[in-house]
Amino acid sequence: MALQMKQVMQRTMIVVLLSVAMFLSGCMATSGSLKESEPTVGPSFSSSMVKKQQAQNAKPAVIDTRPKLDVIVPVFDPGLPEDLEQAEKNGIWTELRRAEANRFAYKLKVALQDTGAFGAVRVTPDRTSTGDLYVLGRIDESNGEDVGINIEVYDISEKKWLEKKFTHEVEHGFYENMRNKNKDAYDPVFVEAANYIVEQLKSQSDKELERLKALAEIRFAASFSDDAFGQHLKMNNEFSFLPFSRRGKVTLASLPSEDDPMLHRVRSVRVRDQLFIDNMQNHYEVFSRNMDNSYYLWQEGSYLEAKAISEARGKAIGQAVLGVLLVAGAVYAGSSDNGDYSTLNTTAAVAAGIGGGLMLSKSVQTWEEANFHKNALAELGKSINLELEPRVVEFEESTTELTGNASEQFNQWRAFLKKIYLAESTPDVQIQER
Repeated sequence: MALQMKQVMQRTMIVVLLSVAMFLSGCMATSGSLKESEPTVGPSFSSSMVKKQQAQNAKPAVIDTRPKLDVIVPVFDPGLPEDLEQAEKNGIWTELRRAEANRFAYKLKVALQDTGAFGAVRVTPDRTSTGDLYVLGRIDESNGEDVGINIEVYDISEKKWLEKKFTHEVEHGFYENMRNKNKDAYDPVFVEAANYIVEQLKSQSDKELERLKALAEIRFAASFSDDAFGQHLKMNNEFSFLPFSRRGKVTLASLPSEDDPMLHRVRSVRVRDQLFIDNMQNHYEVFSRNMDNSYYLWQEGSYLEAKAISEARGKAIGQAVLGVLLVAGAVYAGSSDNGDYSTLNTTAAVAAGIGGGLMLSKSVQTWEEANFHKNALAELGKSINLELEPRVVEFEESTTELTGNASEQFNQWRAFLKKIYLAESTPDVQIQER
C-alpha cells in the first residue's frame, strides 16, 4: 500500500514538472514573439525600434561626390542714388543702407551655406578675392514691408550664370506673431535667391566644376606672377549675341606641373589667404548679430509707420475731396436765386460751407499726422545710422598691423601676401614682421 502511494506521488510530481515546463516554454515563446512582431496599433516595442535603427544605420550613406564650388559674396551694393539728399527725402538713409549692404551679404552667405550645395561660402569687402563662384548683390528696396535685391552670378571664368531680381513682401501680422520674435522678416528673400542659384548649379557638369576650381587656382597664382602663370590662361574676346555667353572671358590653356615649386608656393600662400578671409567671417557675423535688435525694431517700426503714412494719406485725400465738394456746393447754393427757396438755399449754403471747412481742416490735421509718422520714421533711421557706423576691425594674432575698415584691411592684407610670396620666391629677401 505504501509502495502504491509512493508511485502515485512520483507520477503526480512528474505531471506537475511537465506542466510547469510547458508553461514556461509557452511564456518564453510568447515573450519572443513580442520582441519579433510589430503591434497592429499602439507604439512599437523598444526591441523592434532598436532593430529598425540598426537597419537604418546599416544602409550605406549617400555621398555627394560632385566638386563643390567655393563661393565669394562681396558686400552688397547699397543701391544709393547719386543725389543723397533726394534719397533721404524718399525715405532712404545712407548709413542704414550701407549697414544693410554688409548684413544682406552675410544673410545670403548663410542661406547658401544652408543648402549644402557649396564648399566654403565667404563674405568679402569686394569682388577681388579668389573663389570659384561670385554672387553679386544690390539692394533695390528695403522699407520694413518690402525688400528687393538684384542678384548676379559669375564664375571665375567671368561667365555670367544669371541675373535676377528677388522680392518679398512681409506678410500681414508677421510682427505681431510671438513666434517671429528675433526673426528677420527678410529671410525668405535670401532663401529664395540661394535656392535659385542651386538650381542653376545643377545644370553644370562635374567636369565643368572641376575646370572652374583649377582655373581659380591659376588665376590666384597669376595675380602674384603673370610671368610664371599667365601662360596657362587664355583670354577670350569673342563677341556673343547671347545674353549669357556659354564661354567665359578667361579659360585654361594648360596646367602647370604638379611638381612645379612655384605652384606649391602659391598654394601655401592661398591657404593663408583663405584663413585670413575665414577669420573675417567672424567679424561680419558679429556685425550682423550686433545689428539684430536695433534692426528688428527698425523693420517693425518702419513697417508700421509706412502703413500709418499710407492710411493717413488716403484718409486725408478723401477728406480733402469731400471738403472741396461741400464748399463748391455751398457756393452754388448761395449763388442760386430760386424765389421762395432763397432762405433754404442760404441755409444750405451756410451748412455746406461749414461742413466743407471742417472737412478741409480735418484733412490738414490728417496730413500733419502723416508728416508726424514720416518724421518718426526718419528718426528711426537716424538712430540706427549712429549705432551702425563703420568700426575698426582688429586682428590681434596677425603678423602685421591692419588698420581701417574691412575693405582697407583687406587691401593691406593682399599687399602683405605679395611680400610673403616674394620672400618665398627669393629666400634672400627678409620681411620684418611686427
